[in-house]
Amino acid sequence: MLLYVTVGTNDLERAGAFYDPVLATLGFRRQRQDDTEIGYGGDLDVRCRFWVTKPFNREPATFGNGTSIALTAETRAAVDAFHAAALAGGGTDEGAPGLRPFHPNFYAAYVRDPDGNKLSAVCERPE
Repeated sequence: MLLYVTVGTNDLERAGAFYDPVLATLGFRRQRQDDTEIGYGGDLDVRCRFWVTKPFNREPATFGNGTSIALTAETRAAVDAFHAAALAGGGTDEGAPGLRPFHPNFYAAYVRDPDGNKLSAVCERPE
């Protein structure tokens, strides 16, 4: 259903240093970059699915209150690695890895990137 997702940044270099190791834990890698944006995708993607961008209108990037982007993790270990990489890269904790009450196998972690964008990694497989 979704074609791609973007998050804004005020410092593209800092954002790339954060997202490169964080998204690698979920199988995404940097595939494109220019002066205003970085695109990430999986090895089998024909296009970038996750973009980090400076706002097109040249206003400061802000985060949305109530906005969260959930990314699929294949394993609970990947969720743990996502959370650890985010914190090591300057992100902040919004919910440590663990089971959530949404259903018996909903294992997730929540973080904010250095610009305040809220992200989660979720594994819905039993382990």
